[in-house]
Amino acid sequence: MQRSALLLLSLSITLGLAGCEQKPAEAPTAAPATEPAAAPAAAPATAATPAPPAALPEGECGDQSALPAEERVANTPRWSTASEQDNFGFEVFRSDSETGEFAKLTKDPILGAGTTDESHKYSFRDDTIDPCKEYWYYVESISTAGVREKFTPTFKAPAKRVAKKTATP
Repeated sequence: MQRSALLLLSLSITLGLAGCEQKPAEAPTAAPATEPAAAPAAAPATAATPAPPAALPEGECGDQSALPAEERVANTPRWSTASEQDNFGFEVFRSDSETGEFAKLTKDPILGAGTTDESHKYSFRDDTIDPCKEYWYYVESISTAGVREKFTPTFKAPAKRVAKKTATP
C-alpha cells in the first residue's frame, strides 16, 4: 500500500486572536528537507523562539457560542506543504492537555491538493475555545488511499486572556 508523501515546508503555528488588532508573531520558515526514498517525507517542524511573556488581557472566560463567530476569540493553526503526493486532505485535532485525549475538530476534511509539486498553505479557525484555557493541537493527513498519518507535531496554543477580576467588598 502506498503511503502519502507530503513535504512539510514550514509549520507556522500562528494562533490568531479574532476581533483584535494584535498581529501574530512570524514563525521562521524552514528550508525544504531532503527525504529518504522509503520514508514519508515530513520534515521536522522548526519551533520559533517564544517572545517574552506579555501580560494577558482580562476578559470573559468560558463558552463563546452566544457570540457571533466573527467576535469569538479563536486559535488558528496554520501549516504548509512544499509538495503533495496523493493527498486527499487534513483533519485537525485538539486536546486540553499535551498527552490527553484528542478530539477531531474538522467536520469534513480540509481538502488537500492531490499530487502537485507546488507549495500550499492551509489553516483551520477554532472558535470553540475557552479564551482562558490553553490547548494542544495536531494535524493529520489523509491520503487518497485513506491512509492517515500524524502530519504535524503536537503544539500548544496558550490562553488568550485571564478572567476579569471582580471587586471584593
